[in-house]
Amino acid sequence: MAARCQVTGRTPGFGNQVSHSHRRTSRRWNPNIQRRRYYLPSERRFVTLDVSAKGIKTIDQKGIEAVVAQIRARGEKV
Repeated sequence: MAARCQVTGRTPGFGNQVSHSHRRTSRRWNPNIQRRRYYLPSERRFVTLDVSAKGIKTIDQKGIEAVVAQIRARGEKV
């Protein structure tokens, strides 16, 4: 599973891990990606989405139908 939210488009952030001695090594901050199943009443089927925690909140606010329409408008397959 890629570290990318299908709703918000969040991807990992990159930066440096700084130790006590101030030595820097590269690291990444992954978004909180969850695999969730949602029921689409219009199509009478379930869809599985890889969404971040903020993406789950967005689906709760806008509804699954509107969010799936946005994803398809971007050209992603659902």
